[in-house]
Amino acid sequence: MGKPQRVVFLCTGNSCRSQMAEGLLRTLGGDRFEVSGAGTEPADRVHPLAIETMRERGIDISHQRPKTLATFDGQQFDLLVTTCDEANESCPFYPGAKRRLHRSIPDPAKATGTDNEIRRAFRKAADMLEERITELLP
Repeated sequence: MGKPQRVVFLCTGNSCRSQMAEGLLRTLGGDRFEVSGAGTEPADRVHPLAIETMRERGIDISHQRPKTLATFDGQQFDLLVTTCDEANESCPFYPGAKRRLHRSIPDPAKATGTDNEIRRAFRKAADMLEERITELLP
């Protein structure tokens, strides 16, 4: 087997969507991928409901931390995937990425309503991410 494909998921806060995507690809893609996540304006922590939502799927992202894209300056990636429109607009080009994809996923952290409705928004975002990540798998 060749070396793993390097993938970075980018969103604004790097607290929900890119963190969930990182955990999903790491789990679904196994050792075929080296996965990272970053934010254009990283939050202080991974959103607790993102952690809970992934835990429901048997994926532990509680050890992951928000990072800025600058953390990866000088590194090369096979693929950069933006998961929100804001990151897509603020980072139209990243010199370290051979390929770039945009997969717009609504931000579950902005969901309003009852506790159940907010949790449903996180689950829906995770479902959408898993569907799009499955498309990346060989």
